[in-house]
Amino acid sequence: MPLAPNDGSIPDWSGPASTGHHKVNGVTLHDIEVGTPESPLVILLHGFPDFWWGWRRQIAHLASSGFRVVVPDQRGYNLSEKPVGFKAYDLDTLAADIIGLADAYGSKKVQLVGHDFGGFVGWWTATRHPDRVERLVAINAPHPHIALSYVRRHPIQMMRSFYMGIFQLPWVPESILGLSNYAVLRKTLTLSSRAGTFTAADMKRYENAWAMPGALTGMINWYRALRVRPQLAEVKVKVPTLVMWGLQDHFLDRGLADESMELCENAQFLGFENATHWVHLEEADAVNEALVSFLSSPVGCISDTGSRVAAG
Repeated sequence: MPLAPNDGSIPDWSGPASTGHHKVNGVTLHDIEVGTPESPLVILLHGFPDFWWGWRRQIAHLASSGFRVVVPDQRGYNLSEKPVGFKAYDLDTLAADIIGLADAYGSKKVQLVGHDFGGFVGWWTATRHPDRVERLVAINAPHPHIALSYVRRHPIQMMRSFYMGIFQLPWVPESILGLSNYAVLRKTLTLSSRAGTFTAADMKRYENAWAMPGALTGMINWYRALRVRPQLAEVKVKVPTLVMWGLQDHFLDRGLADESMELCENAQFLGFENATHWVHLEEADAVNEALVSFLSSPVGCISDTGSRVAAG
């Protein structure tokens, strides 16, 4: 169906777009679809405390470059269903959501682009379901298999990740994040990004998403579910992978990217010297160019192969 008024329009896009609700893996997911059904499917996966709007600067460019772009609110977020209990948010379940969404769109193969916790899901899906994932792009997101051990071995990263411990508590994090019209979440976005990355209009959209009944608990349950540790029989990432990283990330060390890439059979690194955790918004033109190059290549590569750092 056409985009509903509360969904808003997609920046820089005047072509057909639709919003849908698909029942997958036992939950109903809301998503935005742009592009033609005949085009290769690309699913964009947001992280915390985001929702589909986090990909506002990628959607139109990818669609106009010949991709069918699907951008879900992942379970627990915004307009998607928010099942009760943290065990409904473990990595195997989140990955099954993405495979179910690809099935709903009639695609046996999917290309995944994930940022932050969405990148966690992308890594896990590509590792767990390599027969279904054609290519993976992880943006400022480490592979879950190495993340915990890295935190334990690096005190600075441990300090940066302290909030994850607070998120394990019942009801306390919801109470903190909901105070003063979501002041902590608003500051999380603005203080961790370059000035102007999030406009007042953007922030209003985020506030509306966070205010959805059950959203704060659903969002935090992703972190609580990290206690549930599904095991991978094979940790090698066999699909072509591009790791993008804003090197001024306040949350995640560059070393997480390096150790994640050691799990890959075919991986490339693209760093952005002056970008933060929100590199896909801050350096959208360069990120979009690299995405199209990588996702379009028969062998999965960007124009400059190998590890490199862009000045940004």
